Amino acid sequence: MYKIQELRELIKLVDQSNIDEFTFESEGSKIKMKKNKETAVQTVVESKVQAQPVAPVVAEAAQPAVQPAQPQAQPAEPVAAAPTVDENLHKIVSPMVGTFYASPSPDADVYVQKGDKVKEDSVVCIVEAMKLFNEIEAEVNGEIVEILVENGQLVEYGQPLFLVKA
Repeated sequence: MYKIQELRELIKLVDQSNIDEFTFESEGSKIKMKKNKETAVQTVVESKVQAQPVAPVVAEAAQPAVQPAQPQAQPAEPVAAAPTVDENLHKIVSPMVGTFYASPSPDADVYVQKGDKVKEDSVVCIVEAMKLFNEIEAEVNGEIVEILVENGQLVEYGQPLFLVKA
């Protein structure tokens, strides 16, 4: 099975390249990505491993927002207008569509607060997508200047979550 970071990198590479279609098979798993005219990337991952059956994952990236394959029961909340951003600030963005969680569990302390110092490998939040809880790392050393989303809020692919002063 592929790691989420590997899939993100593949999607990014295909999206930025001139190729229209990409297929990769390895150890009973198959990844197929195809761009449509709006330069969106469609990714299908199939696993044929008997010990750990995995449902096919289908995601489309457009503008670059990843949309789930099935319609959601709830309409997405409107996204608030982004505040004026200093060019020296690093944005920590959501690598996927999902639900933002500021702490590992409802009764635990939040990962980071405004003013906290973070390192490249510091976990700053969790984005839950399809019952998978993905830890998001800061990817930069610095100080959290602003938290741009609320706990439990639906976030889109590429949506800024935090501003960090490097």
